[in-house]
Amino acid sequence: MDMKLEVVVLPVSDVDRAKAFYVDRLGFRLDADFAVNDGYRVIQVTPPGSGCSIIFGAGVSESAPGTLRGLHLVVTDIEKAVVELTERGVAVEGPFRDATGVFHHAGTTDRVAGAHPERRSYGSFAAFGDPDGNSWFLQEITQRAPGR
Repeated sequence: MDMKLEVVVLPVSDVDRAKAFYVDRLGFRLDADFAVNDGYRVIQVTPPGSGCSIIFGAGVSESAPGTLRGLHLVVTDIEKAVVELTERGVAVEGPFRDATGVFHHAGTTDRVAGAHPERRSYGSFAAFGDPDGNSWFLQEITQRAPGR
């Protein structure tokens, strides 16, 4: 049975500010903007090339704004992605890798500046946050395991 991640709900404090960040700054596709009533508005956006969308708005999450951590956006060229986001006005940390050569630690523990020296898939990262402080990572993957 296939199970596909379809939507991630993102807690934000200012819906219009979040919409401007994700659509105008990051270049996510605007799929929907439904203002149902004063306390309920749903916005859905999708990262370029992604099958999973992001939903945020008013009355869609019980989590405090800025509390979502560690979301990953996969890119095929970490350095190019950092340049593109920086040119769009996004403050990006990286590229970096973990000293262990594996997945990055929580926070900034064992972070080493620069992409993985061999540019090994799953080994290079960058980080940025949205206006509320929800945190995102870019992860470079150029080759996946067979069957993925």
